[in-house]
Amino acid sequence: MQPQVDVEASVQLRLVVADADAVPLPVSLRYGASDPYAVRAVFSGDGMEVEWVFARDLLRTGLTTPIGDGDVHVWPSWGTGRELVMISLTSPDGQAVLEASADDVRTFLDRTAAVVPDGEESLYLDLDAAVARLLT
Repeated sequence: MQPQVDVEASVQLRLVVADADAVPLPVSLRYGASDPYAVRAVFSGDGMEVEWVFARDLLRTGLTTPIGDGDVHVWPSWGTGRELVMISLTSPDGQAVLEASADDVRTFLDRTAAVVPDGEESLYLDLDAAVARLLT
């Protein structure tokens, strides 16, 4: 069962490709109070969707300092004259490095904070419902 989506934003990411121009890659960022720690990035194309789920705090921290462990890493970049946030996604199928406008990501995160304030995520967890889902 997918959590309810309270905030959704279409963001234009760019896939960083060695020795070539970055390739535009639209993504839908989704956030719901029913899963208050998570952000879902849904990539669509060719009739299919791929979803990555990672911590909202990871994106927020990655706007100002490198962070990440495991499959998702996020860091700021200013080398192009624009404020960007870089996102590295790693899976058994390979690795993708994406760049996004830091303003777009910040705006999305600010909208999520209006639904669930940063640091208050635990107040929105329904542990009984989560346990019941695990047991069914």
